[in-house]
Amino acid sequence: MSSLAAHGDRTATVSDQLRTDPAFQAFWILRVGFTVAPILFGLDKFAEVMTDWEGYLAPSIDKLVPGTAHQAMLAVGVVEIVAGLVVAVAPRFGGLLVAAWLAGIIVDLLILGGALDVALRDFGLLLGALALSRLAAAFGNPWLPMRR
Repeated sequence: MSSLAAHGDRTATVSDQLRTDPAFQAFWILRVGFTVAPILFGLDKFAEVMTDWEGYLAPSIDKLVPGTAHQAMLAVGVVEIVAGLVVAVAPRFGGLLVAAWLAGIIVDLLILGGALDVALRDFGLLLGALALSRLAAAFGNPWLPMRR
């Protein structure tokens, strides 16, 4: 039986699916990753341990947003934390939210120039976020009865 066909079995527990269903495993890997990473990146906008985030804001975009580049990055941090929390509780919508956010980051990086490698990496993450959303459509909330 295919992995996606097996998820319709209401007698399988979450634990069983995590042990045996590769698609369910992929769903949870992406769900946890796209919950934790945005929250950590968002928190770091306040702590500035990983990098100088203001350096990633294109000057032309900095001129569009009110306040300083630092204040813009703090707002970005809040959005990233919220996006991670949304993925945790509503991965189908959260995956789309993170994908849209990553698209915005990619546009910023392309305008900025000099960080094309990061833009390409973020494109890969965008694809992963879209995959999470699609898998969430198949698996929904594993603790609730399946809807047909």
